[in-house]
Amino acid sequence: MKNYIIRRILQMIPVFLGILFILFFILEQAPGTPASNMMDPKMTPEQKAELTQKLGLDTPWYERFVNWVAEALHGNLGYSINHKKPVTEVISDYVGPTLLLALISLIIAVIIGVPAGIISATKQYTAVDNVFTVISLIGVSIPSFFFGLLLLKAFAVDIQLFPLFGLKNPLLMSTNPVDKALDVAWHLVLPSIVLGLGSTATFMRYTRSSMLEVIRQDYIRTARAKGLKEKTVIYRHAFRNAIIPIITLFGFWIPSLLSGAVVTETIFALPGLGKISVEASFTRNYPLILGINAMLSILTLIGALVADILYAVADPRIRYD
Repeated sequence: MKNYIIRRILQMIPVFLGILFILFFILEQAPGTPASNMMDPKMTPEQKAELTQKLGLDTPWYERFVNWVAEALHGNLGYSINHKKPVTEVISDYVGPTLLLALISLIIAVIIGVPAGIISATKQYTAVDNVFTVISLIGVSIPSFFFGLLLLKAFAVDIQLFPLFGLKNPLLMSTNPVDKALDVAWHLVLPSIVLGLGSTATFMRYTRSSMLEVIRQDYIRTARAKGLKEKTVIYRHAFRNAIIPIITLFGFWIPSLLSGAVVTETIFALPGLGKISVEASFTRNYPLILGINAMLSILTLIGALVADILYAVADPRIRYD
């Protein structure tokens, strides 16, 4: 296993560099440059050239890519002009709420989606299965921005049960950490439901499909013929063999949630990576866009590695020698 992990990490390096290269190339093909938003119409051509040179945009894009990678290896992802601080500091300032939102949404998806998928599979074609199927289809189909606006209208405007936007109550005077944590949790209820709905529906559908395939196998019929309890048959024998596709989904879902938080954070005005990603796109803040996407790429590659390791934990037949 140790040699396999080392080998996979070494394989991730060229993949990661390839992702960065493609991203850098796409950004270069976009109209305009980071200097475009900073140029005054009254500036002379000499002043524009000076600004372009100051931002390091006077060299070929592939040369800038090599320089950026070399600096990134030393922990320097560039400088965000909009925030007037290094990109690493900007990401560290805003990554907390996004990770917390993604983690809560993932927990909701696993706790609700997986058991619902198991129940739906064991009660195939019954009223329970039909209800769960309809719910999962709605969860996959409904746009997150539309669902978020519905929740805001119902629970933040009409009932006024939850806060309308933000992560903290500016009127909260308490210095108690518990009160502050509860305040943040209360602000994250609606965003977590919005982000977790699609995830829950996806986990439900994957679990149901995988369980239906497994419970038709001969060894499940044999386990039942031996007189084992149905709960033992389902959870010890069927679910353990059906969990492989769910592990795959789990490994890739964390970076997906982070990228999906863009819409959710915009609707609820949360100070996270989604908010600054949108701002960076509009202002052509290329260093910040590259930094955020580099982080998402690393999380995706790590998620794939963790999923492979969990395969061996869930199924002893899988060995990495």
